[in-house]
Amino acid sequence: MGDNTGHIAKPLRSDARRNRDQVLAVARQMLAVDGSSVSFDEIARRAGVGVGTVYRHFPTRNALFEAVILGRIEKFTERARTLLATGTAPEEAFRGYFAELVGEVALNQALCEALDDSTGTVIAIPEQLRDEFLRSFETLLSQAKRAGAARSDVDVADVLDLVIGVAAAERRARLRGTPNQLIAIVLDGLTVR
Repeated sequence: MGDNTGHIAKPLRSDARRNRDQVLAVARQMLAVDGSSVSFDEIARRAGVGVGTVYRHFPTRNALFEAVILGRIEKFTERARTLLATGTAPEEAFRGYFAELVGEVALNQALCEALDDSTGTVIAIPEQLRDEFLRSFETLLSQAKRAGAARSDVDVADVLDLVIGVAAAERRARLRGTPNQLIAIVLDGLTVR
């Protein structure tokens, strides 16, 4: 879903596929550090391809950034569905998923920007994908609530705000070279006493 450009494309030759995958990998790394301010020219240089190759696969910066970010959100949604389908204990599923999201968002400034509607980011998550992501996350939260493992007075928007906030704290802790105690503190605060 995240890599589609709205039309049916011919299958790529193996070298073109390799170049596209390399551009996506470099863009993923650069977006993680710099957010949506990264340069197309620098992405091309680090990927070892010409800027024309980048434009051939991703006609705009936004198309490239969306392919990276939407791919991550699709993986989050699939991970939540897997946890739900495998019958993982509700508390373990919710707490583990929360910690995984914090870790991923902390490593990816552009992802944090995309998940936070208030930032005015240029990377918009399509409504259907956002709904699928939120629905799967909400289902994990609801199951944890029913099992008595999460507070009943929080909703998925509250928890997503906490993910974004704790991810920012995680980034700061990594820069200081110290462990981030906030993940455990927040998860304890979400737990029913």
